Amino acid sequence: MKRYIIFFLAIGLFGCKDSKVEEVADVTKQSKLIEVFKASNGNYPNISVHRGGKGLKNYPENCLETLKYISDSISAIYEVDVAQTKDGKLILMHDNSIDRTTNGSGSIKYMTFNQLKKYNLVDDYGNLTESKIPLFSEVLKWCKTNNIVLTVDIKRSVKQESVINAIKEAKAEDICIIITYDVAQAKSAYNLAPEMLLSVSARNHKEFDRLLETNIPVENMLAFTGTRLSNQSLYKRLHNQDIVCILGTLGNLDRQAEAKGNELYRQWQNKGIDVIATDRPFEAYKAINQ
Repeated sequence: MKRYIIFFLAIGLFGCKDSKVEEVADVTKQSKLIEVFKASNGNYPNISVHRGGKGLKNYPENCLETLKYISDSISAIYEVDVAQTKDGKLILMHDNSIDRTTNGSGSIKYMTFNQLKKYNLVDDYGNLTESKIPLFSEVLKWCKTNNIVLTVDIKRSVKQESVINAIKEAKAEDICIIITYDVAQAKSAYNLAPEMLLSVSARNHKEFDRLLETNIPVENMLAFTGTRLSNQSLYKRLHNQDIVCILGTLGNLDRQAEAKGNELYRQWQNKGIDVIATDRPFEAYKAINQ
């Protein structure tokens, strides 16, 4: 009888263990973006809109209304910057202060969200708009509803864990990509959210080698290859690992395209670039997709 009791106890323990494993598997279910953003797939937006949209009259950067405006016209993903207020609210803002992008002034870390709500956003030409500084949570809600993908740039003053926790609380893992700038940031982001897709810095073979030495699976990587063209052998190597390549044309390359012709975006794509991160989303989209 004692043997039978031990046998059934063992079955019960294994059953409980299996249940726990299944429960953990459910909690750490991979983001859908890991399957979508594969070089072999190609069925994903090939334009990334820098700061949620820049250089648009009456539409400020890092603004929910700007995301809505652009998404009405093109298919794209949106890079946004997340900062934190004095009272711990996560907001969209690139700078440490609100001087450049609003009709107010002051450092974000010394201001509460209620104080920030008094001010309106201005566009890149200094035009005052009706738009307000948005909470990250309201942007996540709208993006989830409309299936809009964000690449989330976490400002240095904000803990990576705080932003990732906010994404998880909103159940927005399927529409968010975490931006990292070095191996240490990539490793910490992966440890905090192994189910999420990460934008990692792979501007050359050495940077990619260092990433491969980590415990981060290549399927969790989206490669930001810098703001100038790399050797095509890097793009080929990344594609061999099924990793999508992003080129930041914001800045010098965008200016080249504006001066010499938008067909340059197509030429850069033909060299092995999968996603163009740009301040000229409408022009780049038209050149690549039409």
